[in-house]
Amino acid sequence: MVKVEVISRHGCHLCEIAESVVKEVKREIDFELAISYVDEDKSLNEKYGEEVPVTLINGERHDYFKVDRDRFRNA
Repeated sequence: MVKVEVISRHGCHLCEIAESVVKEVKREIDFELAISYVDEDKSLNEKYGEEVPVTLINGERHDYFKVDRDRFRNA
């Protein structure tokens, strides 16, 4: 099964939009979803803190700053 992770930040408007888009697509396409927060994980903050929201598909970076719904759906 495909694994999707959204790297997010609490209180981040773009992150909230990205999470919403990913959850919307999840209603159409089955995949495992995890949401992780850079404010809760120092290593994630060091790696992705300046780029959130970041979407990873099977561990590979797919998008950052913005999730393109069609591009994500077709990945």
